Amino acid sequence: MRQVLLVVDVQATFSPPEWLVDGVRAFSARIPTIASVELHDEQVTPFERQLGWHPAVQDECLVEVDQVFIKHGYGPTAAMLDYLKQMDVERVLVCGLQTETCVLAAGFALFDAGLSPTLVTDLTIGSSLDRSGKLGIELWQHHFRQVTTRAEVLVGLHG
Repeated sequence: MRQVLLVVDVQATFSPPEWLVDGVRAFSARIPTIASVELHDEQVTPFERQLGWHPAVQDECLVEVDQVFIKHGYGPTAAMLDYLKQMDVERVLVCGLQTETCVLAAGFALFDAGLSPTLVTDLTIGSSLDRSGKLGIELWQHHFRQVTTRAEVLVGLHG
């Protein structure tokens, strides 16, 4: 199966746990991987005005990937979606930070673009509202149905 891994916002700004960084790093070494990094630009997304908080102005992905896309808000950019369409993949595996916000926003954009999003449930963590990610995983299953684990994907790579 032609697939790519999308790593959502695994960056210092959001203080990802080491187990997540290590897990994504090991998994991304086995599959084509792209990432989003969320940066602050108040002119594009007024985080400070609306929430009194904002992500860093400069940051980088904490795992090595084939391509990084900078975003200024919750969802992926049109450039990322175009890049994925050009890859002609059968599905996009999604992992990363804030399962019920940024990861879910990526799922909606990928779904709407016809890119078959599949959540890697053991490589995601929720926001401070739900660190377990359970809420986001349930929302993902409700909206997109497709979830998997690293082990299931790796079996498919060898099978």
